[in-house]
Amino acid sequence: MTPLARKRNGAYYTPESVVSSLVRWAVRTGGDRLLDPACGDGRFIAFHQNSVGIEQDARSVEQALERAPHAPVHHGDFFDWAARTQERFDCAVGNPPFIRYQIFKGASRKRALDLCASLGANFSALTSSWAPFLVATASLLKRGGRMAFVVPAEIGHAPYAAPLIEYVVGNFSVVQIVAVREKLFPELSEDCWLLYADGFGGTASELRFSIRDRFEPSTEPTRSDMSVSITDWRELWNCRLRPYLLPQSVRDGYLAVASDSDAMRFGDIASIGIGYVTGANDFFHLRPSETTAWDIPSNLLCPTVRNSRLLPARQLTRRTVNRWRRTDEAMLLLKIPKNADLPPSVEKYLETDQGNEARKAYKCRTRDPWYSVPHIRIPDFFLTYMSSVAPSLVRNSARVACTNAVHCVHIQQKKACRPLLDAWATPFVQLSCELEGHPLGGGVLKLEPGEANRIVLPSPVKPAFLSDGETGTAISTMRSWRHHASA
Repeated sequence: MTPLARKRNGAYYTPESVVSSLVRWAVRTGGDRLLDPACGDGRFIAFHQNSVGIEQDARSVEQALERAPHAPVHHGDFFDWAARTQERFDCAVGNPPFIRYQIFKGASRKRALDLCASLGANFSALTSSWAPFLVATASLLKRGGRMAFVVPAEIGHAPYAAPLIEYVVGNFSVVQIVAVREKLFPELSEDCWLLYADGFGGTASELRFSIRDRFEPSTEPTRSDMSVSITDWRELWNCRLRPYLLPQSVRDGYLAVASDSDAMRFGDIASIGIGYVTGANDFFHLRPSETTAWDIPSNLLCPTVRNSRLLPARQLTRRTVNRWRRTDEAMLLLKIPKNADLPPSVEKYLETDQGNEARKAYKCRTRDPWYSVPHIRIPDFFLTYMSSVAPSLVRNSARVACTNAVHCVHIQQKKACRPLLDAWATPFVQLSCELEGHPLGGGVLKLEPGEANRIVLPSPVKPAFLSDGETGTAISTMRSWRHHASA
C-alpha cells in the first residue's frame, strides 16, 4: 500500500515476536480453529495451520495467500462477513485496523455499529474501527473461546473504548490488559497495548492489569500486576485505566483530595468550551495593514487569539495585543453581524477570489449569511488544549475573542479568577491535567472540554494528601507514558 492508503486502512503490520506470542497464547491444541478478522499480509494465520483470515485489501489478500497457503482468506468487509457466517472459532488473534471515526464511516461503519448493538455493545458515532472489530470477533467464538489482540493505548482513556471493555468483561471469564510503554510500532505516534480475553460465555468481576516498560516475547500469559474493580473503573476513574499506571498510594491520595468537601472540579466554577469556527481562517483573519488597505471599518473587526502559541504566561493584556498590531499579526477577525449593512469596501473584500473560495468551505456554505461567523465570545480565560508540557490557563485581561485553537473559559464567580490562576500552577493540578486529559501522540497532552471539567482544584487551606515529591514523580511517570521528552 501507499503510505496514504496504509493510513486510511489502518494497515500497520505487527512485529513477528508479538505475532508468535499472541498466537501461542491463544492456540491450545493443534485442532483449534483460529480467526484473524483483519489478516493483512497473513502473518498471524501463517503461525497456525488451522486458520481463517478476512481482509478487505486485494493486494494484502494476495500476500496472505502466499504467506499462508494453508489458510482460506476471505476478501471483503469483515462486518458484512461476520453478520452472515455460520462459522465459529476456538480462538482469535490479530491487530485490528485503527481507523479513526472521521474515515471509518459510511456503510461499513453502519454495519459495524448495527452488528455490535445487536450484541449488546452500543458504540457512538465517534468510535474508531478497532473496537467494533473486537466485539464482532468475540461473537464468532465458541463457548470457552479466547482472543488476544494488539489494541491502541486509547483503550486506557477513550470514551468509545468503555463499551468494548464493558462487553469483554460481560462475556469472558478472564480479561487482561497489558500496558506497554515502549512503542510496538516505532514509526507511529500511536501507542499500543495488548488485550487478552479467555473463557467466552462467562463474566469477569474484575479486570487484570499489567504494566510493562517494553514487550517481552513469551508463550505464557503476562503476569498480572493488579486487579481493577470494574465498579472503581466506572465510578472512581470515569472508565479510564490510565490512572492505574500510578502506584495505589498516589491514586488513593488523588481521590482523597478530589473527594474533600472543600475541593472542586474545574467545571464546578467554570463553563469550558471551544472558540468560534470561521471555516476559512486565512480569509476571516486579517493583518492590521490589510484592514487599512481594504478600508474595513473598525466596528467590524475584533482582536482575537488565533493560535495558542501567541499566548503569554498567566495573563493576556492590552500591551501584548498592541504588540501584535505593531508586528502586523493576522489577529483581527472580520466580525459581521447577520443583518448588518455592508459598506462598499467590505462587499469588495467579500467578492475577492479568496472570498469566493472561502464561501465554498463547509462551515461557510451551511450558514446564512456565509460571511457572518457565529459564537464569537469574550472568555475570562483561555485554556490550551494541546500542550507539550502542561495545559496553560491565561487570564483574558485584554478582553479579546479566540478561535477553536484554544478553549474558552467563563468563570461563574469573578472573585475566583486570581485563586484559580494560583492553583493552576501547582503540581497537584498539573497531575490532575495528566490524569483527566489524554495523550495525543508525539508527546502531546490533549484536554477536551469534558476532561477539563473534571480537573481537581484542591482546597488551599487543607493539608495535602500527597507530598510534592510524590506528585512530581507521578507527573513524570504520566509524561513518560505519553513520551514527553523531559520525562
